[in-house]
Amino acid sequence: MAASGKVVDLRNLLTERFPHPPVSKQGRLITGLSFLDQTISGGLPKGTITELISPQVSAGSASLIHALIQSASGIAVSPVGPTGILSAVGRTRCGEPALVDSAGETPSFPTDSPQDESVRLADKMSVPQPVALIDGCDSFDPQPLGNACLGHLLWVRCNKVFEAIKAADLLLRDGNFPLVIVDLVLNPPAELRKIPQTTWYRLQRLVEPTSVVCLVLTRQSMVSSAQLKIVLDNLWTLKTFEKNNATSRLQFRIQRSHLSPLDSAMAGGS
Repeated sequence: MAASGKVVDLRNLLTERFPHPPVSKQGRLITGLSFLDQTISGGLPKGTITELISPQVSAGSASLIHALIQSASGIAVSPVGPTGILSAVGRTRCGEPALVDSAGETPSFPTDSPQDESVRLADKMSVPQPVALIDGCDSFDPQPLGNACLGHLLWVRCNKVFEAIKAADLLLRDGNFPLVIVDLVLNPPAELRKIPQTTWYRLQRLVEPTSVVCLVLTRQSMVSSAQLKIVLDNLWTLKTFEKNNATSRLQFRIQRSHLSPLDSAMAGGS
């Protein structure tokens, strides 16, 4: 029997032994971040590519990635503000300060009011979920998260954009990560322009039959197959972190949505 015939037989056997349950074309992955979920009608759409555009140098994209990972791990997203617990120990990519306590761990934060406490509880995901982060320019700073969050994270460190695209292709085919984040914010524009548009449509075809969310972060709109495009409308400075719950103050704007009205109205479970 030819090798191609053996591959077909193996695929048929795997399909019979491990059938995939039918996947709904409609549904949302609730991020647990109320300031994001409310903007996009309940969560990130499953089975599609969402492009998040961060046009400014310090728009808050790095802090958003940290918040998504922290929320997916089942830990309440820590408010950032003048509590005296946090100290800036350098700068992450995009010029945002890396925040940790004196022991180098993610601290537990007191809240200023019962209302703040309710916000924290609303932002907490009840079931930990794995997240895949494809770091297009090897710029992610894991230090602020702590070991509890990192235990649910697959961090793929890349130096070139085509390494990141190849990693995305493999992980979307795998389908074991509910959320796959592809961070291309710091990759050179000239390098990003070399990505054929057919590549994005191929990735969209990979994610369509699954319940996976693929979130691609870019500096400029470039993912033609994205069903949802969101813009981060922020220009953060160090003074931003002097305010209570700085992360929850992130502002988003929907640039484009090709989702059906029914899907836009749904807030499916995670």
